[in-house]
Amino acid sequence: MSIIILIISILLDGILNNSLPYINLSLFTPLLTLISVIIIYPLYKKEDKKYLITIFITGIVYDLLYTNMLFYNGIIFLVLGLLNIFINKKVQVNYLTIIFILLLNITLYVLLNSLLLFSCNIIEMSIEKIIYILTHSIVLNLVYGYLLFVIIKRLSKNKKSIKLN
Repeated sequence: MSIIILIISILLDGILNNSLPYINLSLFTPLLTLISVIIIYPLYKKEDKKYLITIFITGIVYDLLYTNMLFYNGIIFLVLGLLNIFINKKVQVNYLTIIFILLLNITLYVLLNSLLLFSCNIIEMSIEKIIYILTHSIVLNLVYGYLLFVIIKRLSKNKKSIKLN
């Protein structure tokens, strides 16, 4: 089930990244693959190594499809995955805490991405650009993450094979 969620998220990322600029909805910056990487962790609750391998491969696939920097998002997803494992072991995940976890991960992803791109002199980065990216990525990604969390939680109640908090 997690692989299906990741594939759908990668495809939606591509569709939205390619179509939003043309229909003048630049208020939304999709990070749907990142959100799905965070949301699927409860499906791997007892298999942290398998989760980390899955998100690393997802990052590499994302890099192959949408960026020209192989292993870049793979490593960033891995770092955020480790953080996500730590948070999920310390905090009971529910409808409210998932919003905070998503906000934290979106913020860290944007900051890490900006810092790495700036430090490698790939693009110019400023505080204003970082704030712009954050404010334009929060709404769409929180809604997507929350809906994905609700869907997974409902599916876990219907099927005994899917265990979720």
